[in-house]
Amino acid sequence: MDVFRNNQAGLSGLDQLRALLAANTPPPINHTMRFVLIEIAEGRAVFEGNPDRSVYNPIGSVHGGYAATLLDSACGCAVHSRLAADQGYTTLELKIAYHRPLTEASGPVRAEGRVLSIGRRAAFAEATLTDRDGKLCASATSTLLVFAIERPTAAV
Repeated sequence: MDVFRNNQAGLSGLDQLRALLAANTPPPINHTMRFVLIEIAEGRAVFEGNPDRSVYNPIGSVHGGYAATLLDSACGCAVHSRLAADQGYTTLELKIAYHRPLTEASGPVRAEGRVLSIGRRAAFAEATLTDRDGKLCASATSTLLVFAIERPTAAV
């Protein structure tokens, strides 16, 4: 079930994400990076992941891109949950602060994103990434472009 492609059902962003959870059909990035959307509510999204050695960098810790991906996903889906059926979004800016390193012993890690404000053209969100002990590992702020999308007309 691809609830995102063309959104022919006319679902709001929140309903799209709820359908994704219900169908248990995550996008390919979730398989690649081994993380999943576990909670969704209006203006809030939570992802969980288990970093392992497959995402290690040469110095022996989890690559910063892993944390960045989870934080970007949490911010983006928090905004997605506030969109109408005829709206889309894309990340314009993502600023990340790394507070402590991640290792394979850190997981499961939890990225929680929330909308700070949303307007007709821009949205602002923030997210935190915590380890299994609830310690802050990374945080992010994000600016996202909100834009209109056209839904295809149904064939008659």
